Amino acid sequence: MAEQDNGVTTGGEPLPNGADTLPQVGLLSQYVKDLSFENPNAPAIYQNPQAPDINVQFDIGSNQVADEVHEVVLKVEIRAESAGTVAFIVELSYAGLFGLRNVPVEAVQPFLLGEGPRLLFPFARRVVADAVRDGGFPPLLLEPVDFNGLYHQQAEARAQQEAAGNIGNA
Repeated sequence: MAEQDNGVTTGGEPLPNGADTLPQVGLLSQYVKDLSFENPNAPAIYQNPQAPDINVQFDIGSNQVADEVHEVVLKVEIRAESAGTVAFIVELSYAGLFGLRNVPVEAVQPFLLGEGPRLLFPFARRVVADAVRDGGFPPLLLEPVDFNGLYHQQAEARAQQEAAGNIGNA
């Protein structure tokens, strides 16, 4: 059980000079890093009554930009085609700066590649909807994405591949 001294709960060890050692994360800023909307077949595409087929791709990246500050970039690429004709193409890089303090090393990557994109997604979704609407089409409302689940699936697949590679090399 944790000890309590002067109202401060510790894990059995006093905090040096009152330093806060609890993990903290915060979204410091978010912004459109890059946005492109192409409507290559306007105005003829507006005469096509067939609803376009829409292909959506996501890519997530992160990098450390300062001590305890990381940038997470959520890239969204959308291509809409109708009867073999491109209706529109949207490419968005939406980024956020996250402050991480006292976060265990093993938790940094899962946060940046799972939780970070989850926090940015609603704002990126709005930018995409507005760009498509401003391009003369009905707003495109992207379905929610479980970025945490996807991260864990990919991490598990990588671990299985590494294990299979180690077995093959033994």
